[in-house]
Amino acid sequence: MNVALWIVAGLLAAVYLLGGVFKVVTPKEKIAAAGASGRWVDDFSAGGVKAIGAVEVLAAAGLILPATLDIAPVLVPLAALGLVILMLGAAVTRFRRHELKLVAVDLVYILLAAFVAWGRLGPESFLS
Repeated sequence: MNVALWIVAGLLAAVYLLGGVFKVVTPKEKIAAAGASGRWVDDFSAGGVKAIGAVEVLAAAGLILPATLDIAPVLVPLAALGLVILMLGAAVTRFRRHELKLVAVDLVYILLAAFVAWGRLGPESFLS
């Protein structure tokens, strides 16, 4: 279980680090022009998109660094719960925009982050 949690947390961290940095450094218009999956930015200001990217970068760090550095490892499940909340917002935005195929992708991310949160709060807690 511990290995599975590390793998899922590592994959989530990589995805959110790359996606977050992309949102922070790329203008909103270029994200929207990238395709159907980027049209969600039309519902947010440029600053809002950058803030979402910054939250994703922080969550990626929170999934890995506290446990590897053994400094406040309780932050790992909290970062995962933060991603669950962030992705619930993403799913709601996609649902409102009638992007149902993309809502399914968001639900997968929600389940993966919830798995990390559950595992690190429960059976493989860093607090024990």
